[in-house]
Amino acid sequence: MKKIVYIDMDNVLVDFASGIAKLDQKTQIEYDGHYDDVEGIFGLMDPMPNAIEAVHKLAEKYDIYVLSTATWYNSSCWTDKIEWIQKYFGLESDSVLYKRLILSHHKNLNMGDYLIDDRLRNGADKFTGEHIHFGTDKFPNWQSVLDYLL
Repeated sequence: MKKIVYIDMDNVLVDFASGIAKLDQKTQIEYDGHYDDVEGIFGLMDPMPNAIEAVHKLAEKYDIYVLSTATWYNSSCWTDKIEWIQKYFGLESDSVLYKRLILSHHKNLNMGDYLIDDRLRNGADKFTGEHIHFGTDKFPNWQSVLDYLL
């Protein structure tokens, strides 16, 4: 049986700053400090460098799921996240992430071996498996994660 790896979206799979950069200046000013409330912003974001390839490589060895939190006050976020996965990974049943998106404000409720997440919020700090803290000195990028897990 394969070990389970959960992967966060924002600033792990998805480059949040790339979505902000695509907003017009008026919207950037209006939503400064709470960009996740901008309707449609999650659909504007580009993948993090090497993230798509890394997921495909990890899926050869692990049972992969996306475990992300969707903002409570911007319902477009929920739709944008699944559409983003379908755009970059495909929506066919043989896609590596087909029906593998979990949205939760309590990541610690999911049982698994690894959680790749850039933050300690939303239950990541209480996850019972190993937290791979993405964006830190130990795991600054996807290559460092692949080196560790493969």
